[in-house]
Parts: sequence; structure tokens; C-alpha cells
Amino acid sequence: MTDSRRHAEISGGGFAGLTAATALAQKGWSVRLHERAPELRAEGAGIVLWNNSLQVLDAIGATHDLNERSMTPPAYETRMNNVIQSQEELDGIRWRTMTRPHLHQTLLTAAREAGVEILAGSEVVAATPEGEVTLASGEKRTADLVIGADGVGSAVRDSLGIPLKRQRSGDGITRFLVPRHKAELQALEPDTEWDNVIDFWNLEPRVLRVLYTPANDEELYIALMSPSADADGSRVPIDLELWTSVFPQLAPVLQDAAGIQGRYYGYQTTRLEHWTQGRAALIGDSAHAMCPALAQGAGTAMQNAWTLAVAATEAVASGGTDSLPHALTEWERVERPYTDLAQDRSQWYADTREMAKGNQFVGESVETALYNPTDPHRHDSDRNDTERHEVAAS
Repeated sequence: MTDSRRHAEISGGGFAGLTAATALAQKGWSVRLHERAPELRAEGAGIVLWNNSLQVLDAIGATHDLNERSMTPPAYETRMNNVIQSQEELDGIRWRTMTRPHLHQTLLTAAREAGVEILAGSEVVAATPEGEVTLASGEKRTADLVIGADGVGSAVRDSLGIPLKRQRSGDGITRFLVPRHKAELQALEPDTEWDNVIDFWNLEPRVLRVLYTPANDEELYIALMSPSADADGSRVPIDLELWTSVFPQLAPVLQDAAGIQGRYYGYQTTRLEHWTQGRAALIGDSAHAMCPALAQGAGTAMQNAWTLAVAATEAVASGGTDSLPHALTEWERVERPYTDLAQDRSQWYADTREMAKGNQFVGESVETALYNPTDPHRHDSDRNDTERHEVAAS
């Protein structure tokens, strides 16, 4: 019996690809997801999710699994030379910290339960606006919708010839997952709330930063930032003597980090001329990689994965697959501003290091975090403004 459902081919088994696959499958699509690695697993250490991506996890039914091994810290604390600049309790802002492997496993479980066909060791090397993907084996597959969620080096994006610009920052980061060592840390600083996220900054005489992020009761995510021009600060494995001389209160966790090879990542922002072409769309780092200042790389990836699935489903339901190219263009028009804002703000923080002053979770810095991509009425005011302008023009 022929499957008459709409079909999607997705390249990339990371957060963006898995979210899009799950959302589409739950909305009645047949979905095949290709991951070029021999197994699906998450790279990196820890992660912070905000309201925009947590709403998506609610919508796909993955929140319970996520909450099993994640937490909401009491506050986001910023220090300069170990002097507290701010302690933001983030009242009214929904957020949660966790390990990247836990988030990935949560999304992988949701995708499998939704019936997504997941192919590890399957690499997409090209795609066309007409909905055809080519695999590294030479095999070709056709789909109503093609999604490139294959990272900063996206083969889908490059094969479509979409122009892009990359902006690099002078700083970079090395990430680690280590045991909490909470008792040892409390022995060093008894008055510190070690369940907080603590952003330790030093700008003089040397630029070094440690972002301390509890991921759950047992695991700690630490991110060590230094300028790329600082050979000792950006060295991996880390220079333990250097880092403990600047942050002695973190010695127990830095010692564990020193035993991990790690990888130094330079900050960069990728901006595309357009995210869609015909029946193909790009999401996540393949479309909008950003500096990590606002912790919105994964958040906007999941947000856009969900809204893309909704827009594509509504388009084929009302106008058939021929309406998809226009629907994808419209999807980008209404959704992209929230991602553009996060990219711009994150790049600004990376360039200026203004986060070291604290009290940053206000105004434009939280606009994307507060966004609810699952609210069907979220653009009503935008639509009303457009209609008023059209009436005035006539």
C-alpha cells in the first residue's frame, strides 16, 4: 500500500533536525532523518534553554523527560575579579540548565516515538530546490520538503548556493562537563550559593572568564573563555596553573577539566541572504550560527524547527505541495527577526564583553528568550499593523 502522507527528508541529527523531524511526524508527515556520523550523539558539554525552546519541548511532549535530569538555578550571578556585580533571579523568565547529551537523548526519544526513520551513517551531500537530496553513496531521494540542519559546514546550504557572510570575534571558548564538587567548593567559599549560574570575569591584567553552570545534582558545565590570541589561555588541555591562579576558588573543578582534552571554539556569526529556496529550508547552525552570549544557538534552532513544521503543514493542508515555496518564504519573513535579534545581540556582547557588567537580562537581550513560538496568535499584532498600513496606503 502506498504511503500518501507528505514526506520530508532532513539532513542532520542534532537539536534542530530532531526537533523538526519530531514536529513533522507528529503532524502526520513521513520523515526520514540522515545523520552522517555512525551514531547519533551530542557534542559539547552543557546548555541553557529559555522559554522559546522550552515551549517547543512542551509542544512535542518531551518536557517530562527533559526535567528528569535538568534544573533551574536560583539566580544568574555575575562577578568581576570575584566581586559580585549582579544576582539576577530572572523572575518571569522560564529557563533551565542541563547537559547537551541529556537534551539530545530527550529529543532522540521523542523522534523515535513519533515514528521518524533515523539513518545513522547516512550523509546528504546535496539538495535541490525541487526537493531532491543526494547521498554520499550516490543514491537520490525525493521529498515534498527538504530541511538542512547539518551545521555550520552545511552541505545542503552550500549545494543550494545560498550566499552567506561570516563574522568572527576575537574570543573563544572551551567547554567541559565535570562533577559538581559542591562540598569542596563550599569549603573554599562557604557564603557562595553554588547552585547559581556564576559568570566569573577578569579583564585586567588578563582577559579570562569561567562560566559556571550546574546542569543537575551531579554534573557541572564549565566554559572557559579567552582571546584566541592568548596562546596559554586558549590551550587545550587547559593550563591548570594559569586558570587556578586567576580563579582559585574553582580549583576542584578546574583540576578535573585539566584532565580532559577539550577543544577551543572561536566565536562566529553566520548570516545567510535567505534561509529557503524552493522546497528546501535551512535551520540551526546551517542557517544562523551565533556567538554563545545569549545561549540561544540551540534555542533559536528548536524554535525555527517547530515553526517551520507548523508552516509547512498548514501550507500543504490548504494549498497542496505547490504552495510550499511561498509558505517557506513567508515563514522566514515572520520568524527570522527573532533570530536576527539574538545573533546581533550575541555578537555585540562578544565584541564588547559588556556581559561582565551584569544585569544583562533585560530589554532586547531577553526578547527572543521570552518568545513563544507555539502560540498561534503570536503574530496577531504584526498582522494588524500590516493591515492598518495597507488601509492607510489605499
